[in-house]
Parts: sequence; C-alpha cells; structure tokens
Amino acid sequence: MRSFAHHTHLTGDLWGGFSGMLVALPSAIAFGVLIFLPLGSGFGAQGAMAGMMGAAALGLVAAIFGGTPRLISAPSAPAAAVLTALTLQMVQLGNDATTVILSLFLVSLLSSLIQLSFGVLRLGELIKYMPYPVVSGYLIGVNVIIVLGQLPKWLAIPTEMNVWQWLSGPELWQWPSLLIGLATVMGMLFAPRLSKRIPGVIQGLVAGIVVYWAMALSAWPALLNLNDNPLIIGPLNVNLAAFTDGVTQPWDQLMASGLPPWQQIVFPAMTLAVLLSIDTLNKCLALDAVTGSRHDSNKELRGQGLGNLVSSLLGGTTGSGSSGGSFISNASGATTHWSGIFCGLGSLLVILLLTSLFAWIPVPALAAMLVVNGIRMIDWASLKMIRSPQTRLDFGVIILVVIVANTVSLIAASAVGIGLAIFLFLTEQIHTTTIRRKNWGNKVFSSRVRSLQEREILSQKGHQTLIFELQGSLFFGTTHQLYSAIEPEIKKAKFVVLDFMRVQSMDMTASQMIERIRSNLADHQARLIIARVPDRLPNGKDLRTYIDHMGLLSDNNAKVFIELDEALEWIEEETLLQEGYVHPKGQGLHVAKFELFHGMGKSELEGLDQCKEVRVYQAGDLVLDPNTLGHELMLISRGEVKVSLKTSTGSAIHLATLGRGQFFGEMSFLDGRAPSAYVYASGETEIFAIDRQAFAKVAAGDHAMSVSVMRSLALVLADRLRRTNMELREVREN
Repeated sequence: MRSFAHHTHLTGDLWGGFSGMLVALPSAIAFGVLIFLPLGSGFGAQGAMAGMMGAAALGLVAAIFGGTPRLISAPSAPAAAVLTALTLQMVQLGNDATTVILSLFLVSLLSSLIQLSFGVLRLGELIKYMPYPVVSGYLIGVNVIIVLGQLPKWLAIPTEMNVWQWLSGPELWQWPSLLIGLATVMGMLFAPRLSKRIPGVIQGLVAGIVVYWAMALSAWPALLNLNDNPLIIGPLNVNLAAFTDGVTQPWDQLMASGLPPWQQIVFPAMTLAVLLSIDTLNKCLALDAVTGSRHDSNKELRGQGLGNLVSSLLGGTTGSGSSGGSFISNASGATTHWSGIFCGLGSLLVILLLTSLFAWIPVPALAAMLVVNGIRMIDWASLKMIRSPQTRLDFGVIILVVIVANTVSLIAASAVGIGLAIFLFLTEQIHTTTIRRKNWGNKVFSSRVRSLQEREILSQKGHQTLIFELQGSLFFGTTHQLYSAIEPEIKKAKFVVLDFMRVQSMDMTASQMIERIRSNLADHQARLIIARVPDRLPNGKDLRTYIDHMGLLSDNNAKVFIELDEALEWIEEETLLQEGYVHPKGQGLHVAKFELFHGMGKSELEGLDQCKEVRVYQAGDLVLDPNTLGHELMLISRGEVKVSLKTSTGSAIHLATLGRGQFFGEMSFLDGRAPSAYVYASGETEIFAIDRQAFAKVAAGDHAMSVSVMRSLALVLADRLRRTNMELREVREN
C-alpha cells in the first residue's frame, strides 16, 4: 500500500514537473533574450541559452534545497527587469559586450550570495513584512518596464523612432512581426476555451510559430533563413566547447580587466537579491493558500540562493519562484519537491536534445508573450485604493514607486521603496496611541481590603492619583504624543503611575521624556511611580537595567515596583498617612471592635466571644487550604494575611491582602464547602476562628444573634460585590 502511494506521488510529481516546465521554460527563454538583446540581435541566442540554463539549474537546485513543496523556480520578471535595466544603462554608457556580460555575471553572483545569506541569517520572516504598497509598486513597476520594453520588439519599431511616429507611417510596419505577436496574444487569451490542460503560454507560442511558418512558406520566404534572421532566436550552440566558453568567459574577462566600479555591482545586486526574495516568498504564500501547506521561508531562501548561485556559475539567468509554473504543476498532480526536480531535469533534457528546435522560436512571439504576462501580473486590485480616502496614501506610495522605477531606475525605486517603508512604519507608529488606558486612584484600588474609614479617605483623595497603562513602542516618533497627553493631567496629581507591562520597546528619547515628567512632578512635591517593568523586551533589551541607568531606581522622587498592585498599595498607604490616618497598633482587636459586628448588642457579642478560638500563625503559615473542608469564619485580630490562587502551571496569583479588623472564610462558613483560595500569614498573625457548629449551638438559643450575624455578612459581601462591579465596569469602559 505504501509503495503504491509512493508510486502515485511520483507519478503526480512527474506530470506536475513536466507541466511546470512547459510554462516556465518559454518564459525563461523570453527573459534571457530580453536581457541580452540590447547588446545586439546576435546575442539573442546567448540570452535564450542563459534562460534555459537558468531554468534547469535554478529549478533543480532550488527544489532540492528549498523549503516549499510543489514550488517551480525559473528565471523571472524581476530578474529580467533589473538585469535588462543594467544592460541598457551600460550599453548607453558605451561599454562593450564583454564588459556588460561580466557585470551581469558579477551582479547575479553577488545577488545569489546575498540571498543565500538572507536564509542563513534567518531574515525570511523579516522580508515578508515589507509593506504591501512598496512591494506592489515595485512589482507593478517591473511589469510595466517589461511591457513597455517588449512592445517595440513585438511591433518591430525601429530604435530611433517613437510610437507616434511609427503609428503615422504604416509603410514602416513589419507585418510578419505584427501578425506573429498578434497570433501569440490571441492564442494565450483564448487558450482556456481550446484546452484547459495545455498551458496558455504553450498554446500562444505554438500559435505564433504556426503563423511564422505559414508566412515563411507563402509570402515571406526570407523567414526560412536560420542565420541573420532578426525575427527568430537564431542558432544555439550546445556543444561542450561552447558550454565551457560560456562558463569561463566571465572569469577570463575578470582576470583581464579587473573588477568594474563597485557601485555598478553592489547596488543592482542588493536590489536583485531583495526583489527576488520578496517575489519568491510572495509566491510561496500564494501556493500555501492554494495547497493548505506551510513553507519554510528561511530554508526556501537558502535553496533559492544556492540555485541562483549555481545558475550564475553555469552562465544562466537568475530567477525566483514561478506562480504560473507552480500552479499548473499543482493542478497536474504535484505533491512534493520532486515536481521541481523533474521540472529542472526536463529543462536540462530540452537543452541537450531539442535546442536546435528552439533556434526557430520567433522573437515577436516571445515579446508578445511577455507583454501579456506583464499585463496579467500587474496588481490591478491595488490601483483601486484611490477610491477610498483611507487608502489613498498607500495608492500614492504605489504610484510613486512605479514612476521612479520607470523614469529613473529600479535601483532608485528600491531606495525610494525602503525610504517609504520606513516612512509608513513611522507614520503608523506615530498615529498609534501609546496610552492603552488611563485611570484614577478613586476608581482602581489595590487588592488590600480596607476598612470603611480608609475607603472613604481613598475615595475622596483618589483623584490625585493618575494611572497610565502604556503600550507599544516608546521612541522618538511617539514621545511628543505621549508627553502631550500626560503633561496637562499631572499638574494637580500627587502620584503618577506609568505601567510598562505592554511596552514593546523604548529608546533614549523616551527615557528623557520620563525624566522630564519626573522633574515636573518633583516641582510640586508629587511622585512618579513606575510599575511592571519587563525584565526583557521582545527585542532582548533589559528594560529594568535601562531604567536603572536613567537614575530612576535611585531617585527619591521616583519609585519602581514589580507589580502594579504593590504600587497602588504603597500609594494608598502614603495617601492615608498624608491625611493623618494612623493604623492602630499594639494589642489585638476585640470581637466587639470588628466593623463586621457594629450595631450588635452586648449579649450577641458575648455569644460570639464564646464561639471563638484564638490562633496565632507565623509568617508563611498556611491558614486556609482549598483541599480541606471549610467551616470557620476567620477574624484577624492583629497582623495580616495574603489570599492567592494557584494556576495550572503552579504559579500563584495574588487576590487580596487582609489586615487587622478584616475577615475571611465567610463563604465556607455559610455553605460548609471547601475554601476557593489559599490564605497565608504575612507575619505573626492572631486570628479568631468562629466554628460553624459552635456558632450554631450558641445561635440556637439566640435567634436574634444568628440573624444579626448573617445580616452583617450579607451587607459586607454586597458591598464587596458592588465595588468589584465598579472596578469591572471601569475596566470595560476603558
């Protein structure tokens, strides 16, 4: 069964690779011709051979070492656009053909090494996050360059003549070229109606070849000549000597003339590496969406870099993932990387066995094929962004990159694109608020349970405490916005809390802004509180140490707390102290003095006193355990306890701090079930434990006492629930 499945997969990959080759190889030939044709019509054959060699080498190596099953790799439009622009520029500057070919070789070689380093340094994920408008504008610009560059070749417009002059002189029209290109276009457009199994590129190319031979055998017998025929690729040399010359020629030229100017090599190579990487990863994402698989970006970049490196060393053209070839391959049954391997092997067999036939491929057919593919590859949907005010800035970025690519150069467009990417990022960050939530001390309290008198003081004075929950990146682009939002609020504040839990990054400008806030607060005897500072930010920076270097940790006017709750509790204690409230100290509290039992009569209090059991706990002692049944109401006579929950990971969540005069265990006292949280003593703590059964015996003879205690518990629980609801509402509204 396993061998049958393996056989089925290989069969599907074989047909998928063959179908992918039928799409990728003609385009590769066209791109190769496009790159070399500015050197003269005699170099078209060398360009075609470079395209075929690129399809074989890149297709084979990238499939073996890449990280995307079913991906077909071949010479592509971005590579053709960059290298053609370089060829045209060097020809216009008067460089000879050997110098241009050397530069093409060095640019291709260096770009493949750069692309390989992208994968080794694991920059695949980073490249994918290039802003969409920049990528879209760049790819549209590439396709516009190809379309505008191929139209004159299809229409056979002389180089010294513009389109309008050509249109006004029908006697100058080259009818064979026009008709061959038109037949190719019609074949590609109507291909789905004729056959959905045969790729449109093949049908269009066959249509162009048929028209070529029809004219050659009828009205234009000159087309039967293989040599000196500008309408075909021309003779291709595939013997060992020619192959060896093609591989060694750039090295011989390099040894003879030395390296060209570095600017002429480095900038185009960087542009080519980034563009091919972006193009490939975009094709991988599209293929993932169709197949439901997931690719490995960094592994794919390593495979593409190795493939382009081998292609360059063998005299081939660089390239990237092919969407047309990959989708056709997938539709034909491809399931693994073997489809790409079979595609590369198929291209190699074509080079060895069928090269003589490719010599007769009409150049106008290749030009028309590139025109159709170029128009199809333009991202027309992105041009609709002009309709919405929210996306017009993105549309402007796309158009600007397209204009620069077509009026200056692709290298300049890459610089503009990178600059715009930085601009878009800064714009997005600047317009993103760094204050997630703002609150006041009379609406948000610490987890320490307070007495009625304490709560009244904190509610009255809580407006003097401001709490800012920060988020995102605190850097020079957001500093002014943050300070402008905080500065008006702190003039009347006594305590300002900056919560850093959701801060992602911070720079020196932001640290100076915080120091400025601290200084302003110090001028009117107010305090700056910094809470929940992450030990490590996502970028690896130790923010706690960074803040320490600012001097805030040692400044008397600023305090840093690990938890926000600790900061709020400290502020509450300071507020109570400033208002003259002093916590009672010394002897333990008598039962009659507990706020819970205010209003109860002497006999009722005496009955409660009979029920109590005095217990003393030391720091760290477990007072209540959820794993045991509960039945006691615990009254804190002196000391304090902390209430916490344990998570599934074993960590503890602090819920509340209870001090002198507070109580806990009331729910277990009422229903007899196990407590819901752990309670630990914070220090030496004296507790009155009122047992449920003992209370029931006393209450049996004093029904009024039972009602009074239950009523008091109900009122306290209702008050706690009301305050909890208020805090939840504040969180929801903010």
